[in-house]
Amino acid sequence: MANVTIQISKNGPLLIKDEVKVVDMATGNEVKIEKFPIALCRCGQSATKPFCDGAHSRCGFDGSLG
Repeated sequence: MANVTIQISKNGPLLIKDEVKVVDMATGNEVKIEKFPIALCRCGQSATKPFCDGAHSRCGFDGSLG
């Protein structure tokens, strides 16, 4: 398997530039991804979960680690 780098953006999404497979654990279905990079939501407020729609900037998300 290829190495994949996931970047944690400050108070924002997880950024994935490399091609990966995203699977919905509830259904077992693969989520179709049209192009990379992708941004995965960390704040829980996105209307397009699991993908980021910028909601973190409107809800005051604090992504501090630790």
